[in-house]
Amino acid sequence: MADRRKTTDTASIDRRSFLKTGAAVVAGAAGVNLFNINHTWSQDVVWDGEPFDAGGATLSLNEWGGFWEEAMRENLINEFEKTYNCKVAYDSAFPWFPKYVANGPQNPAFNVGNWNLNEIIKLSRIGDFFMTVEEMQSNIPNAADVWDFAFGSGLGITWGFGQYAFVYRTDLVNPAPTEFKDFWNESLSGKRATYITSNGLQQVFFMTSSAMWGKDQYDMEAGFDAMRRAMPMKISDFTGNMQTLVERGEVEMGVQWEGEIFLQMDKEIPVAPLVWEMKPILTQTQTVSRYSEPVQKKLALAYVNEKLNPDFQTRMADIFYVRPSNKNAVLPERLTSKGVENTANALEGLWIPDWNWYLDNEDDIVETVNEIFAG
Repeated sequence: MADRRKTTDTASIDRRSFLKTGAAVVAGAAGVNLFNINHTWSQDVVWDGEPFDAGGATLSLNEWGGFWEEAMRENLINEFEKTYNCKVAYDSAFPWFPKYVANGPQNPAFNVGNWNLNEIIKLSRIGDFFMTVEEMQSNIPNAADVWDFAFGSGLGITWGFGQYAFVYRTDLVNPAPTEFKDFWNESLSGKRATYITSNGLQQVFFMTSSAMWGKDQYDMEAGFDAMRRAMPMKISDFTGNMQTLVERGEVEMGVQWEGEIFLQMDKEIPVAPLVWEMKPILTQTQTVSRYSEPVQKKLALAYVNEKLNPDFQTRMADIFYVRPSNKNAVLPERLTSKGVENTANALEGLWIPDWNWYLDNEDDIVETVNEIFAG
């Protein structure tokens, strides 16, 4: 757990509880909208980095399931529940977007979330769901030690990331690919792979293809042409399935992110990464719901603070091969042996695509690409 945490003191909490109750009574008598009062009151929550007793309150969060959930419970959540006297309700049933939409910003489905940028930005376009980065920074001590790129979304703080890359079989692809456009080599026809259009990796692959083969990421026609010329391709639904296809030799070159490739390398599978020249990144980004109740909101801030703890990030780098965002996180041998560094120079040129543009054009892109994939 981090050494610096935060809350207001008990007297302050009690005073706010009294103010909330009193305001509700007055509002009820005067016919004032209760949400407007709670809205202002909820935004007044602050946290100074010190542990506090949440009195058994439940913190609801959305985050990946399976082995990921096991690692989060073992390395963060179990101790967090003890330290803060709270219960963490963990929802791993992706997608979470419709659950947020169904509840609306004012009654958030979850208090804190961990996910990729495309879904966060998509939600921000339809409602005021999340605290801003500036609000989070002022309430999360460990945010002071995080690289600037981690705040790029404006809606959450990134704690871990990896670069997009092609995975290729070193024993089957000869000569070895050296640039992004080698994915389209004729020798790989029917032996290359990407993902279904709902997968963020395919979405970034499309935007990168548009930029590499066209004028920029906004050149949709170049992206469509690139997808057509890459066919026939195998279409995977998620990264684990891509790993299996590569291990079987059914795919000789496929869209992937570096962490999955590093894992296969350490399992002595003959693969290597080809990092894309534009250096797009896959992020693990934390959000805090703006209109959570005060205790849950403080717990959410404390939870994000733990995600930004350098020791936690080092452990996650060792388990999942994710690069840390905290400048002070020490990289494990699993990453340093692959040439990964946690330095400002290593972060130079990282690219986050324009997700607002993609979402503006998503219907056209998905419809056209699905037609291409269907043949």
